[in-house]
Amino acid sequence: MFVAVNPFISLFRKRLHRGAHVALALFFGAVQLAANASANGLTVLMGDDLAAHSEFVQHVRAGQEPGGRFELVRLSPGGVDTQQAVEAAAAEPDRGATAGVRTRGLRTAPADATLTMAVGVPAARAALERPGQQPLVLAMLSRLDYENLRASSPALRRGDRRVGVLLRDPAMADQLALVGAVLPQKYRIGVVATPESEPLVRELQRAAQGANPAWDLQVEYAPDAKSLAAALRSVVPRSDALMVLPDLIGDSQAATLSVLRAGAGAGLPVFGASEGLVRSGGLAAAVSTPAQLAQQAKLLGQKLASAGGTAGTGGSPLVESATPSTVRVNTTVARGLGLRLPEERELTERLTVTR
Repeated sequence: MFVAVNPFISLFRKRLHRGAHVALALFFGAVQLAANASANGLTVLMGDDLAAHSEFVQHVRAGQEPGGRFELVRLSPGGVDTQQAVEAAAAEPDRGATAGVRTRGLRTAPADATLTMAVGVPAARAALERPGQQPLVLAMLSRLDYENLRASSPALRRGDRRVGVLLRDPAMADQLALVGAVLPQKYRIGVVATPESEPLVRELQRAAQGANPAWDLQVEYAPDAKSLAAALRSVVPRSDALMVLPDLIGDSQAATLSVLRAGAGAGLPVFGASEGLVRSGGLAAAVSTPAQLAQQAKLLGQKLASAGGTAGTGGSPLVESATPSTVRVNTTVARGLGLRLPEERELTERLTVTR
């Protein structure tokens, strides 16, 4: 049998196969380069030993891509101008989490660092003072921490590097969504704030006005501890529930207990943004765990790295509230108030849907 072969078709097929192989090689090479860019060069700065911050860093390290360089810099009380202890970890499958400990000056960032992540306020201040153009993520900050940094740190306002800020607390819209899920048909929220809490109050007011229907906020200010009782006596009769903001009152155990006692005496549920408040007698809180925050910080860093000069520059850092939120409920308090609440998982899912 005679089979005719067209030499031009044969040549065309060979070139087609060769072109396909080249295209595939380029594609997988680009994927590998992207993976290496996201995996390599993470430097994490820590300036304290808070349990939540340590847990956050553990989750960040565990989430490193195989082959990525992880460097944990523990800042001394003297700041970055002194010799620091550095833990270098290579996230390779055949190596341990810790590769060794060494000391060096940290006046500049490592030349091969692709991302710096500062955990907490002391580390954020140190990172902003360090020269360098690497993208920078400031993590585990409260809204008030960020506002204070923005007011006091010229480096945060210069806009010569990409900066992302991850707030440790969920947005006020999430807090109000939780109150709505627990107390339907109730719209009066009482808040006692300090003068320094104004950024939080403004965010809460915007969220309340943007809801449908809108929330009726009852806000009283307590400039000092002595005036807290008077502010509570004013706001409690005009409220269906009380909310503790993550401010000086929320950070003070004594002040928080005063709000909880006022709510218990009037039969009002108290909401907040911390698990500690729920354990102490609050009804419910929308919180973000260190594991959730670590994952979000990683995504924020990738967003900064891939956005080039379009994000977190121009004097405006890219600011994100903590999300997703996890709901914590005090079932004992709920029974005492005569409330039948959904499970924590269901309430968490409701926040996700409404976001």
